[in-house]
Amino acid sequence: MSDTDDDLTRPAAGDDAGTGDSRLWGGRFAGGPSPELTELSRSTHFDWRLAPYDLRGSRAHAQVLHAAGLLTDDDLAAMLQGIDALDADVASGAFTADPGDEDVHSALERGLVERLGPDLGGRLRAGRSRNDQVATLFKIYLREHAHRIGDLLRDLVTALADQAEQHLGAPMPGRTHLQHAQPVLLSHHLLAHAWPLVRDLDRLADWDDRVADDSPYGSGALAGSSLGLDPEKVAASLGFTGSTANSIDGTAARDFVAELAFVLAQVGVDVSRLAEEIILWNTKEFDFVTLDDGYSTGSSIMPQKKNPDIAELARGKAGRLIGNLTGLLATLKALPLAYNRDLQEDKEPVFDSVDTLEVLLPAFTGMVRTLTFHTERMAALAPKGFALATDVAEWLVREGVPFRVAHELSGACVQECERRGIELWDLSDDDFARISPHLTPGVRSVLSLEGSISSRDGRGGTALVRVTEQLAEVRARVAQ
Repeated sequence: MSDTDDDLTRPAAGDDAGTGDSRLWGGRFAGGPSPELTELSRSTHFDWRLAPYDLRGSRAHAQVLHAAGLLTDDDLAAMLQGIDALDADVASGAFTADPGDEDVHSALERGLVERLGPDLGGRLRAGRSRNDQVATLFKIYLREHAHRIGDLLRDLVTALADQAEQHLGAPMPGRTHLQHAQPVLLSHHLLAHAWPLVRDLDRLADWDDRVADDSPYGSGALAGSSLGLDPEKVAASLGFTGSTANSIDGTAARDFVAELAFVLAQVGVDVSRLAEEIILWNTKEFDFVTLDDGYSTGSSIMPQKKNPDIAELARGKAGRLIGNLTGLLATLKALPLAYNRDLQEDKEPVFDSVDTLEVLLPAFTGMVRTLTFHTERMAALAPKGFALATDVAEWLVREGVPFRVAHELSGACVQECERRGIELWDLSDDDFARISPHLTPGVRSVLSLEGSISSRDGRGGTALVRVTEQLAEVRARVAQ
């Protein structure tokens, strides 16, 4: 890239002056780029959202240029005033990218030169490159939006915790393979969806800690700067705790983008699992929940329909988030050091993932917060499907029967019930005795919904006392 003022004020030879060309690299070229190259190279349609962050970096860079003696006091004051004016115009929409602007960086340098003139406006580029600029401001942007997504995740976890607290003690069928397995508390099941989201919050925090210690500003194009600038000072000004230890890595690494794309995809996957259950629960066959009208849609032809569109969109957008991650990893695979233009493709996928979750999560949280649970229906189905068979086996174990034998005897009870079309509690004392003398009338003590749930009182179990503790633990984690 050229550092000459001439490059900032006129198109390269052969260009049409009316195009507003603001390229930062035209000094060694006799002619301008072809229209096809210009169109392919342009990125302002997606990287313009980085403009406020670019200007934030420019303020910090101006300060270190001043500290290095490359800007006078008056220069610095005028430079900062010009950056502030440009920032205000960007925010208001008075300044936007022109067709001749290759990217957000070239557009903003054009804007600064227009306000300060080529002499002072052209000084800001000294000691920095678009390579270290974009890596740094991209991190700032992603950190800010990761914090925002973290807040939205906390809202969703809180909505799940609130529903769990509201329904403490309400039983439901617990399932494996989508078949009746054992009775659990509804609150236990809802918190099982909350914990993965809590871990997603942990992942976001861990990612932020790692990114915060690695500001690439000062890496230049790849080899650093010879101008006596202070990367640590820039890092502190931009909210980082440290600067990158290797200038090549600083400009070339995009693992921070891929890592965040993974976390956002994992959020989508975790949300999709709850979405799938809400879709099932909302069917007439399950009839476990009723969706609030404000979080449902209807049909253009069937007047009776009330569709779980938010849950379905959450399920579909999980695939989109996974696709963004996969595409990004494919772009990064086998790239040589240092910066390559391929890295222009690192932004749109993660921008899309950020935008997707920032729209999806509030809607999904509202749907969860307003769900009405049909607890009587769930309680009636909780012990069905021989869901108490494990309780019979474990009762036998407590009576001294080896579990291998207990498992067979409990299965024999199920076979008898299936043959006769009855449930386990419908077996008489004589029926139990015919199956095995180990099955004394005392087995009836575990053939109740309440007894089954309350007996599972180890840490992580579905007993009310443990679920109450678990609820407090979730709330404490979210509050951190």
